[in-house]
Amino acid sequence: MMQFAWQSYKRYAMGKNELRPLTKDGYEGSMFGGLSGATVIDSLDTLYLMELKEEFQEAKAWVEESFHLNVSGEASLFEVNIRYIGGLLSAFYLTGEEVFRIKAIKLGEKLLPAFDTPTGIPKGVVNFKSNRGSNQSWGWAMAGSSSILAEFGSLHLEFLHLTELSGNQVFAEKVRNIRKVLKDLDKPFGLYPNFLSPVSGNWMQHHVSVGGLGDSFYEYLIKSWLMSAKTDMEAKDMYYEALEAIETHLLNVSPGGLTYIAEWRGGILDHKMGHLACFSGGMIALGADDAKEEKRAHYRELAAQITKTCHESYARSDTKLGPEAFWFNSGLEAMATQMSESYYILRPEVVESYMYLWRQTHNPIYREWGWDVVMALEKYCRTEAGFSGIQDVYSTVPSHDNKQQTFFLAETLKYLYLLFSEDDVLSLEDWVFNTEAHPLPVNHSHSSARGGGR
Repeated sequence: MMQFAWQSYKRYAMGKNELRPLTKDGYEGSMFGGLSGATVIDSLDTLYLMELKEEFQEAKAWVEESFHLNVSGEASLFEVNIRYIGGLLSAFYLTGEEVFRIKAIKLGEKLLPAFDTPTGIPKGVVNFKSNRGSNQSWGWAMAGSSSILAEFGSLHLEFLHLTELSGNQVFAEKVRNIRKVLKDLDKPFGLYPNFLSPVSGNWMQHHVSVGGLGDSFYEYLIKSWLMSAKTDMEAKDMYYEALEAIETHLLNVSPGGLTYIAEWRGGILDHKMGHLACFSGGMIALGADDAKEEKRAHYRELAAQITKTCHESYARSDTKLGPEAFWFNSGLEAMATQMSESYYILRPEVVESYMYLWRQTHNPIYREWGWDVVMALEKYCRTEAGFSGIQDVYSTVPSHDNKQQTFFLAETLKYLYLLFSEDDVLSLEDWVFNTEAHPLPVNHSHSSARGGGR
C-alpha cells in the first residue's frame, strides 16, 4: 500500500504537497506558506522503516535537490512543525544523513517569528516573508485573537530536538516558556480550554476537547516525560493532573455501555467524540505504566474501553471505516448524525491506538481490527492512482474526496505496519512518536546510558 501510494504520488504529483488521485495531479494548499513536497517529507521515515530503499533514495534526492526554504507565504506553525520539522528530524535520526539535520534547523529558525508576542505564546500563523508572526491565527480561532492549545502545545518534542541538534538554546527556551505559562495559568476545574490569547495570556472561551483543538497538547505532556527518559517531572505531573480532570468532567459511559470522552463547552457537555480524539486510547495506554500504582490497571482498562468505542464507530459503518465525528444521544451510539461528519479522510488515530494497545497487551483482537481497516482501505479508498478519502462511510458506493493526505503515508500506513511488526521495530522504550507519527529518540544520554533498539 505504501509503495502504491508513493509511486502514485511520484508519478502524478512529485514535489507538490499532496496527490489528487482522481484528477491525477498535485495540490499545494495554503497551509504551508509556499513550502512544497509535504508528502515527500512526511514519507521519508515510513519508506526507510519499510525498507523501500529505492523509494527512500528518490525522496532523499528530492530533499537535497528541490526542497527550497526561501518561500514567503503564511504557514501554519503547527502543521509545518509536525509534518516538516518532525519528518526531517526523524529522517536524520534514522539515517544520520546531514541534509535532514541542516534543513530541519534552517526551517526551525524560520518559525521563530511566530513567538514574537507579549506572552511568548506563539501565533498560529507564521509569515515567512516579513519574518514575524502573522496577525491572524489559523482559520477558526476566534477573530484572530487566540492561539489554539493543540497547536502551541505540540511543539515541545520537536523544539527540544532542534536545540539538541543545533546547539542553539532558543528552541528549547521557546517551548519551556509555553510550558511555564500553561503551568501558572488558572485552569477551570483543572481543565485546559482550547483557546488562549497570545497577547493577554488569558483563556478566550471555555471550550475543552480531547479531539481537534486540544488533542496533541495532552499527548505531548506524556511524551515529553517519556522522551526525557522520565526526568521531566513537570510534564508528568501536568499530564496526570489533566487526565484526572478529563476523567472527572468529560468521561462518560453511554446507555449501551460505550466509554467516550465528551466535549465541554462552559460546563455543558456535547456528547460526541471526534475521530481525532481516538488517539486517546493509545495515549492513556502509553501513560498507564507511570501512573500511581493504584491507578495503573484502571488506566489500562480505560484505554481498552475507549479504543473499543472507537472500533465501534468503524464497525457500525457500512464501509467499516469510521466517521469524522460520532455521537451518543437519542438511541444512536458511535455514529455520525449528519453528512457533514460522515466522511473519512484516511485518518490514523484509530489504528494508532490499536498499535499501542497491541504492544501493551498482545491481545490479537487489535491485529484483527487493524486488518479490517486494511481491507476496508483497499476496498473503498484505493483508486486507480492512489488512495483517497471518502465522503460517506455509511455508503458502500464510495464518493472519493480526491485527496491522498500526507498523513496517510506518515501515520496511517506506518501505524498499521508497526501493528504487524515485532515490538523491537521502533521500540517504545527508545522512540517517541510526534503527533505526525515521526519517531524521535528518547534522550537516554541524560539518564543512564543504555543500548538502543532499531
